[in-house]
Amino acid sequence: MKHLGGHVALHNTFDRRTALRLSGFGAAAWLTRVADLLAVESEHAPQGEPARSIILLWMAGGPSQLETFDPHAGRSIAGGTRSIRTSVKGIELAEGLPRLAEQMDKIAIVRSLTSKEGDHERGTYLLKTGYRPDPTVIHPSIGAISCHELPHGGTEIPRHVSILPGRWPARGGMLGDKYDAFLVGDPAEKVPDVTSPVSSERLAERIEALDIVERAFSRGRSGQVEATRHRATVEQARGMMASEQLAAFDIQQEPHAVREAYGDTPFGRACLAARRLTEVGVRCVEVTLDGWDSHANNHEVHRELVATLDPAIAALLADLHQRDQLRQTLVLCGGEFGRTPRINPLGGRDHWPHGFSYVLAGGGVRGGQAIGQTDPEGGSEVDQPHDVADIHATALAALGINPLKENISPAGRPIKLSEGQVIRPLLG
Repeated sequence: MKHLGGHVALHNTFDRRTALRLSGFGAAAWLTRVADLLAVESEHAPQGEPARSIILLWMAGGPSQLETFDPHAGRSIAGGTRSIRTSVKGIELAEGLPRLAEQMDKIAIVRSLTSKEGDHERGTYLLKTGYRPDPTVIHPSIGAISCHELPHGGTEIPRHVSILPGRWPARGGMLGDKYDAFLVGDPAEKVPDVTSPVSSERLAERIEALDIVERAFSRGRSGQVEATRHRATVEQARGMMASEQLAAFDIQQEPHAVREAYGDTPFGRACLAARRLTEVGVRCVEVTLDGWDSHANNHEVHRELVATLDPAIAALLADLHQRDQLRQTLVLCGGEFGRTPRINPLGGRDHWPHGFSYVLAGGGVRGGQAIGQTDPEGGSEVDQPHDVADIHATALAALGINPLKENISPAGRPIKLSEGQVIRPLLG
């Protein structure tokens, strides 16, 4: 990576395919095209050093914007939900988020996110990949892209991790299964299957025997054997089992006061583990807080979940800041859509992709701002609308990755990392 005039050059701006396209131009046209591409790179370049990791707090089920990050207290659509002041004048959050309200100067809220997907599975796919589902290709999640595009860094444990995974964890898609998220549960428990049940000597004998069997099987089947990635997976697993970096999963090594700050919940523990994992080079950690699908008893559902979310996200931001890691870590928080402005007969809110909220912090994001707004009367029109793809383009730019870079799908189609536009005010 090279510095150009105070900006960070984006990874892999000119690939082989671009060079071949340019070679067909005349000299003048070639120079013009290069100038255009450099202008695009400058437009997407972050200020200063880019982030190196993502922590995605995934609110599975679709949280209500009205009971979280976009309250309309006093309006009929609020359904009685009150708001609280934050550390930034003029910006309020819903009641139940007092600790996050104190950290408002560190976060930015996009309150005008729009989507065309109101189904859980399709909405999850869109939010995690930046693309709507397509039967011809499986798009990679943003975590998979970060692992594919950013330097390896010598990390011995998986660089893409999903803690408390839901029904649709992040996948590598067209980039390959090796970029799928490594799935683990509550950090209160040990990581499964990383400790040998036999002595090191016995394990070595088993590995040697396995090697003999595999070499015999691979004769005449080398292509099929390589496609399974079994040998590579075994080697990666052995390296992980012997790595000191496994300790990053062990939150018991943290002082009691730190663990207490995150909250004594699986989600709180997972957020603390996420911070520890990014410190040893993990590129993306996805942490799931499930249960936001509040078709009935919306207020009660959100009251309980917000009580879990608030200490965890606030402690995560404060902890990263105190350790001087917030600039290098991009924190994202949101779900697959929002909830309806109207409360249904069961006291719930239904699916609402027409205007909902998404939170960004760290990674060069300029905090202390709320972008866009939803209709206080409950209409589907929003002020300053942004597509889901815009969030992805912005996140990639914060990581120093060119959102316009193309990868070739298995069917031979060039597919951009993102078709969105960088939300410039977020990156200052």
